[in-house]
Amino acid sequence: MEILFEHLPLLPILIPLAGAAVALLLRPNGRLQVGWALATMGTALASSGWLLTSVWQRGAPLTFASGGWLPPFGIVLVADLLAAMLVLMSQLVLFSGLLYAAGAGDRVVRTPGFYSLFLLLATGLSGAFLTGDLFNLFVFAELLVISGTILTAIGDDRYGVEAAYKYFYISLLASAFMLLAIGSLYVSYGTLNMADLAARVGADPSAPLLPAAIGLLLATFMIKSAVFPFHFWQPDFHTAAPTAVSAMLSSVVVKLGVYGFLRMTTLLFVQQAELIQWVLLLLGSAGVLVGGLSAVGTHNVKRMLAYSTLAQVGFILIGVGWGTPLALAAALVFTVNHSLIKAALLMLAGAMASRIQEKSAAFSALTGAGRSFPLPGALFFAGALALAGIPPTNGFVSKLLLFRSGIAVQGWVILALIAAGGLLTLIYTMRAFQRIWWQEPAGPLALKAGDRLLAPALLLGLVLLLGLWASPLVQLAQETAGWLQTPAVYIGAVLGGQ
Repeated sequence: MEILFEHLPLLPILIPLAGAAVALLLRPNGRLQVGWALATMGTALASSGWLLTSVWQRGAPLTFASGGWLPPFGIVLVADLLAAMLVLMSQLVLFSGLLYAAGAGDRVVRTPGFYSLFLLLATGLSGAFLTGDLFNLFVFAELLVISGTILTAIGDDRYGVEAAYKYFYISLLASAFMLLAIGSLYVSYGTLNMADLAARVGADPSAPLLPAAIGLLLATFMIKSAVFPFHFWQPDFHTAAPTAVSAMLSSVVVKLGVYGFLRMTTLLFVQQAELIQWVLLLLGSAGVLVGGLSAVGTHNVKRMLAYSTLAQVGFILIGVGWGTPLALAAALVFTVNHSLIKAALLMLAGAMASRIQEKSAAFSALTGAGRSFPLPGALFFAGALALAGIPPTNGFVSKLLLFRSGIAVQGWVILALIAAGGLLTLIYTMRAFQRIWWQEPAGPLALKAGDRLLAPALLLGLVLLLGLWASPLVQLAQETAGWLQTPAVYIGAVLGGQ
């Protein structure tokens, strides 16, 4: 047990990675492969829960030095409250995605490599959150890109290959930006260990290449999170991706950029954080407005939810941009809550699209299709209320904390924008509900049994639970914000007495 505890930060990465290899060997037996993938993701989720509980109770980050090489010379995994919370959040949503895929009728889920690629997606995301090294963050991010691109290209949608190309090439641009930033930082400071780099940048912020590195990293994480104006690729990609995949990409994978912004402003570049936060406030506010208006005007429910992600990530960036302990806590609560809501709504949209002959998420095809299926309608209605921030859902808790943090910093203009963004969210989600579950269809519809609803139902159950009993998540977010405001906690845990 002691050995297992010492390797605890490694388990959320190693379990899905090993599971992906075994799942590939189980290709001849589809049912066994599905069962193995679910068991693997469930085990990884349990290890993530254990990791978060251990870090929270311990009151200090857990580290794992790969190969016994002590930092800053070796690769280190660092599980502080931020990393552990985001890993648990992402693996919970990824487990629900596998559960949805197991009951879906899409052709892509019967592709022999689907479950292996899905587990590699989980590996890349968990590794990106837990690594303490910038170059390994790049490596894990590339694993995300490769698996996400292939999963989209092999999907059922005829535009899947085109969307996959768009995602791959825009991600290639982000990769180039990140490699240039990594090279600039290494030339300037001789290290890529984030704790060591933070200490060296704090001691000498005058390196000539530092501003360029900060700008390149900002551009990298903006592309990863599809932040305005780097969002143009996202609607096509998420609309064409298989539902089980787009639900993950639009809910948890985009949070990699949010994670990057948090590390930049609270650890790596603390002395330069004010300028970075100003940029995040500006782009987050623009994203709220552009994402909301675009979602109102779109013609496809999955595309609508993709634009909605632009707006919701904008809310999170506003919290990061304000940068106070309360605002950071609000951003963290918003991050977790949005991941649950958005994954559930996309699964419901996919489930309804699977019930019509065209298998399309376009409003023209789905109009009136939900009148014979009240249960998905009730679930979608609950998710729409949560996305708009209506009580008693977790979305209300997120918006309330964000409003309180805005009042504390007297950000009245941005608060008005947040209110307008919430109203736009209510408009486009209720419009979708009305078109699919309330309006009369234009003609007879050939409906059939669709994808199972267990996964979105479980997620929306959590949405309501975290709305009615929000204190554990809020307390965790507040303590995490406290750690983020004290970078010496992270640096000391990694470098010790060095």
